[in-house]
Amino acid sequence: MDVEELAERIRSTDPSVGLRAVGALHRLAEQVEAAAVARARDQGWTWEQIGDALGVTRQSVHTKYGK
Repeated sequence: MDVEELAERIRSTDPSVGLRAVGALHRLAEQVEAAAVARARDQGWTWEQIGDALGVTRQSVHTKYGK
């Protein structure tokens, strides 16, 4: 699904279409976040720096991605 199709589905008046689009956005956001966290760690960022950038605690980001 491309960005335009996703945007169209989000604006749908059919709740089932809109909610499925929201789910797709959540999954995409998780993938983008994971890639950004991995890049930050590869570049030597601390868990505290990453947490600050994401607006969460270092503990929560470490728990989620520290494996």
